[in-house]
Amino acid sequence: GAPGMAFPRLTLFGYWAYVAGGLVMLSGFLLPDGPAQSGWTSYPPLADIAPDGQTVWLLGMILIIAASTFGSINMIVTIVQSRAEGLSFMRLPLFVWTQLGAAFLLLLAFPPLEAAGVLQLSDRLLGTSFFLPSGLVVSGEALAATGGGSPLLWQHLFWFLAHPEVYVLVLPAIGIVAEIIACNTRRPIWGYHAAVAAVLAVGFFSFVVWAHHMYLTGMGTTINAFFEITTMAISIPSVVLLTILVASLWGGAIRFPVPMLFAVAFLPMFGIGGLTGLPLGLAISDVYLHDTYYVVGHFHYVVAPGTLFAIFAGIYHWFPKITGRRMNDTLGHLHFWPTLVCMNGIFFPMLIQGFHGVSRRLYDGGVGTYAHAADVALLNKIMSHSAFALAAVQIFFLLNLAWSVLFGKRTERNPWDATTLEWTAPSPPLADGNFETLPAVHRGPYEYSVPGAAQDFSPQSEREGGAGA
Repeated sequence: GAPGMAFPRLTLFGYWAYVAGGLVMLSGFLLPDGPAQSGWTSYPPLADIAPDGQTVWLLGMILIIAASTFGSINMIVTIVQSRAEGLSFMRLPLFVWTQLGAAFLLLLAFPPLEAAGVLQLSDRLLGTSFFLPSGLVVSGEALAATGGGSPLLWQHLFWFLAHPEVYVLVLPAIGIVAEIIACNTRRPIWGYHAAVAAVLAVGFFSFVVWAHHMYLTGMGTTINAFFEITTMAISIPSVVLLTILVASLWGGAIRFPVPMLFAVAFLPMFGIGGLTGLPLGLAISDVYLHDTYYVVGHFHYVVAPGTLFAIFAGIYHWFPKITGRRMNDTLGHLHFWPTLVCMNGIFFPMLIQGFHGVSRRLYDGGVGTYAHAADVALLNKIMSHSAFALAAVQIFFLLNLAWSVLFGKRTERNPWDATTLEWTAPSPPLADGNFETLPAVHRGPYEYSVPGAAQDFSPQSEREGGAGA
């Protein structure tokens, strides 16, 4: 219900810092030695001795982390200070709660990685040795300047960010799905207060599970046991959130527009991603599964179909509010069903290959095959064909987006009969202030008095008995 973000200039500064960071990163492709070449985790000592593209990557990361920090501060202050009158914390839509949780995760988890990036830059440019161990030999020659550093220090700093980052992606996705399920079942979210508690619990526990990515580094059984316990513990609020979303379908007058299709498909995709993560949280099973295609399949079941399905659901759902036009349902169905099939065609075979011990990042020479994966090599073709088909299917979405912006059917202010505050603003919202008059809230975000009825909002002018806000 806010007329705008709390700090609009900080929003703009963060946006341009993000753009600058992205451009700096991409500029690495123009360097003679190419872009960063030490993997997405940038592990030292390889990252410390990689070509200049690694330096450019680190500079881009520092800018992008700064942008995320500015954005998270802005998000937190806006939610805490700029809510509409009557919109108490326990009346906030779940999407806002999940954005608040994600903002706190960004604010607390990204700075350690920024510090690590500065230290790695120092190793590369100033001759320090924060992450370089003694006696490092490269191409048969010892590096005289190295000594005393710890490559594992980088891993701890990296994963302290990288695991909360998963929930930075997933929590808003869960919030989007909650909004769409409530709207299209015509009933409140079941267990709203439990869902809020689960969001907060996920945020808290995400800071104490990072080293389950590091069981094979020799931390010891005591430390391993601690991270096993916390990893199993974080699965509890995650299951609570998924259960609440599924239970909210029970007894509802469900309708299935395109946003609802993507939202409902999110549930089993995220469920598979979460369940397949449990064996990776136990050191004894992770010894076998670590760095296999099982890890790739698990991770992408969480962040690829999970997050992307939620993003598509949100675009289809809020497109009428953003533009004042509806997206085409036929093109939406042509987009959804093949996407669902292809997503599973890409990532489910990875789980099978992982159980067969197929290791990621390995290649066995010029023969073009994985000798240790001969029994399941055919699945590579299935995954590749599914990936190409998935890319082709997105053409339907791009066509739908372009067509609907220009020629989509014009829609009323609240075509879904939704009950959250944004639907009381014009479609599209006013460029200055969002709302014609600031709304006041008298009920919870998902309360329907009768099926199909919109929430009872009253403009500030009516509340005050005046002519305008």
